Amino acid sequence: MDDYSGYGYGGLSALIGLIWLIALLAGPIFYVITAWFLMNIFEKAGVQGKWRAWVPFYNGMIFFKLGDVSPWLLFGVFLTWIPFLGWLVSIGVAVMGILAAYRVGQKLQKDGAWIVLYILVAPVWLGILAFDSSRWNPNIPPSAWATNSFLADRTVWDGIPVQPSAAAAPGFAAPGYGAPQGYQPPAPQGYAPQQPGYGAPQQPGYPAQPGYGAPAQPGYGVPQPGAPVPPTAAPGAPVPPPAAPPAAPVPPAAPPATPPAPPAPPAPPAAEPPADPTQPPA
Repeated sequence: MDDYSGYGYGGLSALIGLIWLIALLAGPIFYVITAWFLMNIFEKAGVQGKWRAWVPFYNGMIFFKLGDVSPWLLFGVFLTWIPFLGWLVSIGVAVMGILAAYRVGQKLQKDGAWIVLYILVAPVWLGILAFDSSRWNPNIPPSAWATNSFLADRTVWDGIPVQPSAAAAPGFAAPGYGAPQGYQPPAPQGYAPQQPGYGAPQQPGYPAQPGYGAPAQPGYGVPQPGAPVPPTAAPGAPVPPPAAPPAAPVPPAAPPATPPAPPAPPAPPAAEPPADPTQPPA
């Protein structure tokens, strides 16, 4: 019994050693193939320096940046060792990698369904995008997270082209990317930018552009050459003179005469003679 158990433990140890050997050999091979595919994708995207695709972890940050995802979020992989939290961080980093791959696929003219291939077999997805005839087109609509300061890419690195699709949508300004002081946007052709404190000089002698002026009223403008001249209107009837000259103005009224004298007061009644006290009354 002891011999059989010894053979069993020995076989299990040999199997574990073989698995470790395959992993040690497959790991570098897998990394070399992946870096090779990334090198071709970076070359399509205009990244300067093929060596960037061969630097561990740094090539993943560049992949995130090309996919309009903040490259600093890749440092979350160092938090996966935290108990009860590491698996959540691992899922979050994997989701952000899927978002970056989705945007990279769009810039290489791949439909959204191609992300399923990346989720199932990422090396195959990388190989197809690295060696097919697709061309890099960064001028695609902004991402859904372009206004999210946590997910969106706001970094500028030398040798890596800035992606126009990483800009914020209309109505949302990306912080830290305003025009430098003293910078004036280029003016349209034919118009010089106005200097502060100076008015734009008027250009004399330039005729108005045809089609911008108000149309001339009929009969007041100069007829165009070759156009028929409209007949002039008939003169109106003369206005008859007035029938009679206007009357002379009425002189003002004479001033009023002196007011009449007031009437005389009435005369008092005549006094009657006193009655005879001896007479009886009538």
